Amino acid sequence: METVTCVIPREDYFLELWFNTGEHRLFDARPYLECGVFTQLKNVALFKQAFISLDTVCWPNDLDIAPETLYDRSTPA
Repeated sequence: METVTCVIPREDYFLELWFNTGEHRLFDARPYLECGVFTQLKNVALFKQAFISLDTVCWPNDLDIAPETLYDRSTPA
């Protein structure tokens, strides 16, 4: 299974991701900004606080996205 090793949140609600496979990919988080707890991420300051924990991307307030979702729904950078 792919795991996230590095994340850089970008201004445009994209996440620049690196995976344990060596792949560098881009994830568009905009579709998630209208869904449940992820609406909090509309706050750019919060979105930019993305960090890696337990092999995936997390934010304060116990927000995270499964690594398989990040991989499957991202595109090569």
